[in-house]
Amino acid sequence: MVNYRLFISSILLSATAFVSGCQSDSATSGLDLQNGNVQQQDENVIRESELRAYCPPVSLREGTAYFTTYAKGGQDQPESVIYQASISDVTRKCTYGTGSFTMTVAVAGRVVPGPKGSTGTITMPIRIAAVRGGEVVYSKLFQHQVAISDTAGATQFIFNDPNVMISGAPDRSIRLMVGFDEGPSGGR
Repeated sequence: MVNYRLFISSILLSATAFVSGCQSDSATSGLDLQNGNVQQQDENVIRESELRAYCPPVSLREGTAYFTTYAKGGQDQPESVIYQASISDVTRKCTYGTGSFTMTVAVAGRVVPGPKGSTGTITMPIRIAAVRGGEVVYSKLFQHQVAISDTAGATQFIFNDPNVMISGAPDRSIRLMVGFDEGPSGGR
């Protein structure tokens, strides 16, 4: 006599193995077996310690979110505006090293041509500064160029500084500020 429970169990087990075999990749798909070596992990993998580490926030410095350029002799006159630029968003990413850390700071905004605006390339002064307590540990002024191809609407821009290096560990006393700055170009 045939044991129906054993027969049904073996059919179900075979069907399960068949279905799972159809849905999975080859058992060696993640390996490079051409030279007998296991595939190297990507060096850009984020470590758990980096996910838990502190990355100082970045903010707009008060009074520096807007930048207006006027035609010669038309300072503060609305009809003499060549363009007005504004920063709408800032963000950062930290990479940790031994004894220091590096931040990539990104700035996004837009440029709106004024009555005296024209197509072409404009230059905007963007400063990124880091302060630990009362001490400036990084300050750099960039002359970011944006191509204006149409005077009827706004042109968006993105600026990126991948080299904000700060010595020491990232702590909560570090403040990172971004904004337009027409002042002298300082560099640290």
